[in-house]
Formats: sequence, structure tokens, C-alpha cells
Amino acid sequence: MNAWLSQHRKALVGAVLRLVSAPAGTVLGALVVGIALALPAGGEMLLSNARELARHAQATPQISLFVRADAGKRELGEIEARLRQAEGIREWRFVGRDEALARLKQNEGLADVLEALPRNPLPDAFIVVPAAGAPAALEALRARLADIGAVEHAQLDSTWVRRLDALLRVGQQMVLLAGTLLAVALVAVTFNTIRLQILTRREEIEVTRLLGATDGYVRRPLLYFGALQGLLGGLVALAITALGTHLLRQPLADLAAQYNIDFVLRAPDLPQAAVILAIAAGLGWLGAALSVQRHLWSDTAPTH
Repeated sequence: MNAWLSQHRKALVGAVLRLVSAPAGTVLGALVVGIALALPAGGEMLLSNARELARHAQATPQISLFVRADAGKRELGEIEARLRQAEGIREWRFVGRDEALARLKQNEGLADVLEALPRNPLPDAFIVVPAAGAPAALEALRARLADIGAVEHAQLDSTWVRRLDALLRVGQQMVLLAGTLLAVALVAVTFNTIRLQILTRREEIEVTRLLGATDGYVRRPLLYFGALQGLLGGLVALAITALGTHLLRQPLADLAAQYNIDFVLRAPDLPQAAVILAIAAGLGWLGAALSVQRHLWSDTAPTH
């Protein structure tokens, strides 16, 4: 076990020294990987913030329960009792027909029309705020409330919810597609970098193998080199994402304030940052492994 750890430690130190010995190439490689990773990472961050904003936005979907015109106090009490017992409701309130008429009269152009009517045409209503925001859950709750006897019609204001849900799903697919394409590009970058490493060290590798070095001994430093290059790129991606968050936080907060929404753009937290770094290192390792498999044993294998 000690020998195995010693070999890995030696390979890791060698990969670090190789990165340090070529600072310009290391920095450029980290920038390429970081910029490519920052695009899907930033997109996922914005989607996460959009989901959080959707959950806390004041424009919560509502279900309007319109009561039959002939309903009395007993029927209204039954509706209130059902609403208290129903699951999936955050809050509800009663809006009497007189209150609704008074609100309509406050709108310009409607006051004269409403005054000309012989009687109040509006029904009593209950405004229900659901606890869940998923379109399927909203529709199920609306159907349950519509079955209450004194309710003549249950209307769900969910158009904006469906549109937002559709936009978030489209955005998620776009981020996934962009991330997949950029991941392939990063593997290709690492593949080519390791190939150049193999070509520049070709004679050294051949001598080492002739002296009895195992495949793992030859392969290990190159794999660490690829993983470290990816890890550095992941750190650059996190730095770019943090900078973008800092620059966009105040403008987005000011925009949200115009709609009476308290919103703060959040950068990736520690678990998300760890996932980004792990993905970056994994892509670097994969590119190195593919390059070693393709070039090392085909180009540097000794001939007899």
C-alpha cells in the first residue's frame, strides 16, 4: 500500500511540476477550459435562481371559486369548512359581491357602466392561493374545489405558471445541450494537450519502458496532468461565475424591485462548486485517458 501511494504521489508531483514549468501554456489551457465550463455553469446558476424566484414571486397562481347566485350563509359556511380541511392550500380569502363591485368601480371607464346596471351582477367568490406551483398539482386542486356543491365555477389563473414552466424546461434542455457539446470540446482539448506531451517526451517514455516501467507507471503522470488541467479550468469557471454574479446582482435586484419582488442573485454554493470541480477534473482525466490509449501505445511501443 505504501509503495502504491508513493507511486501516485510521485506521479502527482511530477504533473504539478510539469504544469508549473510551462506557466503560459497552463494559464491558457485553464482559461480555455474555464470559459467553456463557465457557460453551462452560469446557465445552470441562472436557472436555479429563476426557479427560486418563481417560488417566491408575489404573482402566485390563484384559484377563483365563484359561488352560485342563490347561495346563502349556510352554503358559504360549508365552502369555508371545506377550504379549511383541504390539503394543498396556503391561504384563502372571501371576496363578497359588494367588495368586488367596489373594486371594479375604481377602474376608469367602468364606473359609469356599473352605475347604470339595475343590480350587482357579480357573484360572491373565494380566492384560493395554492401551496404548490406545479401545473399538474394546480389543476388537480382546481378540480377538487370545483366539486364543492355551492361552487358554480372554479377558475385557475395558471397561464403564467405554464409559460414559466415551459421556459424553464426549454432553458434546462439548452443548458444540457450546451454543456454536452462543451464537455466534448474539453475532452478534445485535453486529448490534444496530452498528445503533445507524449510527442515531446517520446524518447523518455521509450527508454523508461525499455527499462521495465509498467504501463501504469507511464500512464499515471499523464492522467494526473489531464485531471489537474481540468481542475484548474474548473477553478477559473467558478471565478468567472462569481464575477458574473457580482456584476449582475444589483441590476437584477433593481429590476425585481420594480415588480415588488425581493430577489438576490446567488452564486453556486459549496456543493454545486464541488460538482463543477469534479466534472472539470473528470473531463480532463477522460481526455487524457483517451489520448494515452490512442497515441502512447501505438506511437511509442518499442519495436523488435
